[in-house]
Amino acid sequence: MKKNISEIRDEYANCSIQSLGEFITYYNLDERNGVKKIVLAAKKKLEEYDSEISRISTMSKFERQFCENGYICGIDEVGRGPLAGPVVAAAVIFPKDLIIPYVNDSKKLTEAKREELFNHIMCEAISVGFGSVDNSRIDEINILQSTFEAMRKAVSELNVKPDIILVDGDKKIPELDISQQAIVGGDAKSLSIAAASIVAKVVRDRYMKEMDIKYPMYDFASNKGYGSKKHLTGIKEFGISPIHRKTFVHDTKGL
Repeated sequence: MKKNISEIRDEYANCSIQSLGEFITYYNLDERNGVKKIVLAAKKKLEEYDSEISRISTMSKFERQFCENGYICGIDEVGRGPLAGPVVAAAVIFPKDLIIPYVNDSKKLTEAKREELFNHIMCEAISVGFGSVDNSRIDEINILQSTFEAMRKAVSELNVKPDIILVDGDKKIPELDISQQAIVGGDAKSLSIAAASIVAKVVRDRYMKEMDIKYPMYDFASNKGYGSKKHLTGIKEFGISPIHRKTFVHDTKGL
């Protein structure tokens, strides 16, 4: 007895991406218009997934290029520009040939997608390290040196030593005795760097949400420390908080 269209629709909704091909083959000859629409949707979903796998494969070209080097570590940071909060770096080492669909530059992803991918990355990675440098240290040594310091901390937190580090940007990390490859725009070109950007972004955003509870007048949960209108208004009305970067606020016009 044939399943009715509602049952087939439910089957499609619960069908894993790995089972879509079989689903399409099974229902492809069904002449009912409702079933044809479901099969068409399934084909489109599978095509989009295949396209995503192709994109991820392209993003893994640097990992393939350096596959002879043993442990390959991608590293990235977030929080260079905000007026408040730390700069946070993450270092990620994946197993060779790992594919995680939808990993991308963290700025191109929604918050919900970053959180979802964060959990996936943490489960799949061989090792993940974090490094954070607070606002006081940023004021003391400047943001560039603080970024390098956060990156060194992230590498030091890994439970295995990388054989090569892929770094987002045009500068290598000083004071590291590990081979490095700087990649301009690396968070959109390298799977492990993109993963590091997601991890660092999620970690920093969670921290700024915690700071919003402590200092609600600056709207940190929304702006994450960047100079939004509400944030600047909060500074004008209440002054700066203990997590503000004095050197950054000083340079802000009108304050």
